[in-house]
Amino acid sequence: MKYALGRIMAEEISYSMNRIKVAPDTKFEIKPQFSRTVRRVQENDKVWFLTLEVKVESTEEAPKPFNLKVRLVGAFEAEDVVTEEDRHDLVINMTEIVYPYLRAAVSSVTANAFINPLMLPVIPAGTMFPEDRGEAPATELN
Repeated sequence: MKYALGRIMAEEISYSMNRIKVAPDTKFEIKPQFSRTVRRVQENDKVWFLTLEVKVESTEEAPKPFNLKVRLVGAFEAEDVVTEEDRHDLVINMTEIVYPYLRAAVSSVTANAFINPLMLPVIPAGTMFPEDRGEAPATELN
């Protein structure tokens, strides 16, 4: 199997501050929610798109000082993706390539909002999503 990144595009980047009343020493637990979608172009089965998204959303039960959404799309060209194992490996590799860009975008957006930059953790390849660890079926849109 051979693959190459064609480009990465920012599909959506949004930040909004929440004006919530809290005690001065309040510590917020920021738990980013990650999602991923993989698509293959029907007209050209060598072209793959991986969409990686992270969200931080404030709720009444768990208030946050801000809402954040960053969605990046990586366009890849891949050959010799024959078996399900090849597809699984390709998805993990594409995720590993796009994720550092997602981390950088989140840090940049929060720093440019004049707050302490949110630094997403470094996550080893193959452990980010349950389906990568063999815990749930992978989802793919055709």
